[in-house]
Amino acid sequence: MRALIVGGGAAGLATALALHDRGVASTVLERRSPAAAAAGSRLTVAPNGLSAAAALGVLADLEAVGAPTDENLLVGATGRVLGTVSIGVPLASGLRGLTLRRADLVAVLAEHAAGRGVEVRADARVVEVDVADGAVRTERGERLRGDVLVGADGVRSLVRRAVDPGAPAPRYVGLTNFGGVTADPGIAAGLRPRAWTMVFGRRAFFGAHPLPSGEVVWFVNVPEPPIPAEVRATTTDDRWRERLVALVQDDAGPAAALIAAGRLELAGDSTYDLPRVRRWRRGTAVLVGDAAHAPSPSSGQGASMALEDGVVLGRELTAAGRGVEEGLAAFERARRRRVQRIVAAGARASSSKIPGPVGARVQESVMRLLFRTVVTERGGAWMTGARW
Repeated sequence: MRALIVGGGAAGLATALALHDRGVASTVLERRSPAAAAAGSRLTVAPNGLSAAAALGVLADLEAVGAPTDENLLVGATGRVLGTVSIGVPLASGLRGLTLRRADLVAVLAEHAAGRGVEVRADARVVEVDVADGAVRTERGERLRGDVLVGADGVRSLVRRAVDPGAPAPRYVGLTNFGGVTADPGIAAGLRPRAWTMVFGRRAFFGAHPLPSGEVVWFVNVPEPPIPAEVRATTTDDRWRERLVALVQDDAGPAAALIAAGRLELAGDSTYDLPRVRRWRRGTAVLVGDAAHAPSPSSGQGASMALEDGVVLGRELTAAGRGVEEGLAAFERARRRRVQRIVAAGARASSSKIPGPVGARVQESVMRLLFRTVVTERGGAWMTGARW
């Protein structure tokens, strides 16, 4: 059996590693160049994702490039502490989460793939998908075929449109996303270690995480319409920072200072998720990662779900006595209910970041009660306690 995987991000590479370890060779096609793939901001891999990383044999290398993360400290615009929420049920080692650059996650997976002999092709943009034959055609005119075709090509998946021409379009969640890093040991020392400090601001949602290096990584979610591509292309980093500082300057905490002195890693990224995708598979083709179930980044589960998908697909596709289509059906049965529940949770979390008509103090009182009684590690154990 040979797999053809469209998409060389976390989901595609995790799938290639899992299949390789079970005796299935793969070719991974990634449309971006290595330089383009290195762009992007930070993410946190939750305990369930770290468990999947351990199953893939990459956890130690992720720990080497990531910062341990234990919890989220929730703060209101006035500076009032609303609550503390654990990243999730810890692994046996005590590790709960890792915050790292998305590019570093992909680089670790890619290094392991190369070391195990997985064929990964960069600058290999797929322009046509033939689901009936399990084949694709690249921009350069090359036609490639696999015994199983895996669509790991993201929220705007070309493979998804071939699997189900009536599949839903990505859904804008109402937030634009910005991320950056600031070298300021003084501010870093004043933040809770191994934690994201998240501020429900008056006009934006802000998060900051200190690193052992003395740097602080941060993000800003802004409730607004999608930012057009031409605006992103023509707006300088200085102008973005000026705008973000204006949005957070009336909120308590170091957000304005961090943004003003920081370096942007991600700017004007309009955030999308996917409503329920009716079909994940057709014949010998299957969808994984964001191509099948893109959650809002507010779920904190996008990367973890991608790693889980790879592990579970490798297991189900190679189970003794199963054909390809039987294996893909088993994969969908094992995954659909869980991931749809996570996508729904992420959508609710995104809506909570958008300021409502109530005043800041009333909103903070409601949220403080919520984080004490509802949003707890125990309540989220179904999500982060999964082990692979």
